[in-house]
Amino acid sequence: MKLVLASATVCFVLCSAAPPAEAQIYTWRDASGQLVLSNKPQSAGAASVTTYRVPGAALMRTTTKPANVTKNNRYDDLIHQHAAQFGLSVDLVRAVIQAESGFNPHAVSPKGAMGLMQLMPATARELGVMDPFQPSDNIRGGVTYLAGLMNRYQQNVELALAAYNAGIGNVTRYGRVPPFRETQDYVKKITGAAAQKITRAGQAVIYKWTELVDGRPNTRYSNVPPKDIAFEVLGKR
Repeated sequence: MKLVLASATVCFVLCSAAPPAEAQIYTWRDASGQLVLSNKPQSAGAASVTTYRVPGAALMRTTTKPANVTKNNRYDDLIHQHAAQFGLSVDLVRAVIQAESGFNPHAVSPKGAMGLMQLMPATARELGVMDPFQPSDNIRGGVTYLAGLMNRYQQNVELALAAYNAGIGNVTRYGRVPPFRETQDYVKKITGAAAQKITRAGQAVIYKWTELVDGRPNTRYSNVPPKDIAFEVLGKR
């Protein structure tokens, strides 16, 4: 019933507009399944976009405020589960998902990266991700990859994020965050969004321990001490 009333309202506005004008209207569904209408195309990574020409579209106004995607908690349980498994900050993982896909599980980048954490096809295969558009599978793979980068760069968040965005080869080549505007902005955006919670106002204790995975020692780091495992306190960051 609401859809019928909304359509009638739009028709009234369009029919009463003089002189008639035409504008492109783009529609898509966001991560929560809600229909979005805009006079601007969706950002890169749209799964599907339909275009209409609607007379008088420039005069249309929305009657409800759009959802705040920065507070999207639809996948919090999955984020907590996989972040805890690999000793990563929940807020870091959430910030990466926000930057990568805006919490759109169907996002596809121009380069072919897929899903919530924008996994490239080769990376997804290496991580055993069967369906990159399935949130649980994608988040598991993305967190596994991010945790591997954190270990590789000795818990240096900036270098791990730079490698996630620009590739390990570019970080190795420059020995630091590569001088690419996109990568530098990416690192700043994520660390800025997550820093307050990651560092607990700048005073987070970092714990280190070793556990066996498939018979091999695996070093873990976290701001939460492990249970029933000997650990080392590295200090505060």
